[in-house]
Order: sequence, then C-alpha cells, then structure tokens
Amino acid sequence: MSRSKPHVKVDIKSFAAQPLESLMKSAWDTRVSNFGSDINWVNPIRTAVLSVTGTTCALKCAHCGGKYLRHMLPIERRGELDSSQISSCLVSGGCDSLGKVPVERYIHLLPELSSKWRLNMHLGLTSEEVISNIAPFCQVVSFDFLVDDDTIRDVYGFPASGKDFLRTYCMLRQHVKVIPHICIGLHGGQISGELDALHALTEIGADAIVFIVFIPTSGTLYENCTPPPVESVARIIATARCLFPRTPIYLGCMRPHGRYRHVLDPMAIRAGVNRIVVPAQQGRAEASKLGLNASWIEECCAL
Repeated sequence: MSRSKPHVKVDIKSFAAQPLESLMKSAWDTRVSNFGSDINWVNPIRTAVLSVTGTTCALKCAHCGGKYLRHMLPIERRGELDSSQISSCLVSGGCDSLGKVPVERYIHLLPELSSKWRLNMHLGLTSEEVISNIAPFCQVVSFDFLVDDDTIRDVYGFPASGKDFLRTYCMLRQHVKVIPHICIGLHGGQISGELDALHALTEIGADAIVFIVFIPTSGTLYENCTPPPVESVARIIATARCLFPRTPIYLGCMRPHGRYRHVLDPMAIRAGVNRIVVPAQQGRAEASKLGLNASWIEECCAL
C-alpha cells in the first residue's frame, strides 16, 4: 500500500502557534504549488450508507449516542438499493463494547455488494483476521484517527488507548487503503489531541486526511457543548496542509451547519483543502474569487 509521508520535520505545536493569517498564507501557497487550481465539491448522493447493526451501538458515545445510526439503511435491506442511482456504499454501523464494528457477521455478503458497488468500510478497532478477509472486496477503509487517551476515555468510554488506535491504523495499512478521519473538537468541542494526531501521521503517513468537526447533537451527553472556534479548526487544517504538502486533505460532511459552515468553508479553502462535502455558498464564492476550478463528485469523499 502507499506510504505517503510529509516532506518536512518541524515542531508542530510551535509551527501551529504562528499568527493565523501567516499560517493560512503558507498553507495556500503550499496547496497551489502542489495541486494547482483544481478543487472538488462533493455531494455524496450516489453513496448508500449501510449499517451492520441497525440502530444498535454498545458504546453510546458522548458525541453520538447512536443517533447517527438512524440515518443508515440496515444491511438486511440492501435489496432496496437502486443500482441506477447508487454506485458505492459505506458499510458501517455501531460498535461493540471494545470499539469494533462487527462486520465479520456479514463478510459473506461482501462479494455480492462489491460486485455491484465500490465499498468504503468503517471497521473501528478491528482485527487483522477480519481485515484480511475484507480487503479483497473494499476500495478504502475510513478510520477514526485519534491518539489522545483522555478523549478516548471521555468520548468513547471503552478500555482502549491511543496506542490501540495507532496499532490498528498501521495494521490496516498493510492490507488496504486507509483514510484517517480526524474530528476536530471531538472532546466536547475542546481542542484536545488533534495536533498529536497529526504528529503521529507525520511518522506513519497517510494517503489522504479527512477533517470533520464536532456537532453538538440533541439527546447526547455533549448536546449542550459548543463546537470548536472556527479559527481553531482553520488553524489545524492549515497546519496539516503545511505538514503534508502533497497529501489530499478533505473537509468532510460532519460539521456544523448554518453560520458556522458559512464562515468555516471559505477559511478551509484558503487553508488548502482539496475537497469539501456539500460546500456552503460562501465557500463556492471564495473558490471562484481565488481562481479555483471546481468540479462535482457524487460519492463519499473518501472514495
């Protein structure tokens, strides 16, 4: 598998602490030098989302509480999908008590699914036995990448550490393309460990990086929390762009709507992202102003 790594070695925390506008300019210059003027807008209408656990999750994480499973189609109902409308699937679901998405019970369905659609799979802290059986059937694995022990404990509440996430990520990369997803503000809206995650990736490498942003969600433990400041999000994205000059960086679908997105999306563009899922009008206008050439993609950004 690819072993894309950054081409600079720096003290990330001091690098990220420079004035925001200076950091953003460096990020923009880096983006233009390595990727030119192309940018992708993503509207994943051709990617179906299947759950291998229905609406069930053993963890009830502080940021999710299983709420997002309600928007997924149980994998048993895959026959309802229309191949004239769908070209790929995200196979996901709730986790067991150890942070693993129990896809192994449906491995027998993967030949059927992969014969019709490209597959992006969310596996959690899976085993090498499982991924070795799954790898022939999927194009990519989306992996929630975090290394901060306090965040893992407080958000997920299961007995794992950052070392477990690092070990699983490295193991997955031996078998399949893996796209790390970093949720900025996952710890109740607080910046906590995101730079440490980037530092870890400078040592390991990444084929692409997807940033998402914490959304306070009704009915969860964190429903009354506040999303991280937009400037903090932009700073982390810009830092990543400077650290990973040739690595595609995406702003994913999970981020607050409304004014937050109106402000964030233009800043993310100037911070050097390559793709934005369902960009706000303000983001599209910023791209036009900067002379970027936009094209639309209708599948999950990781694909």
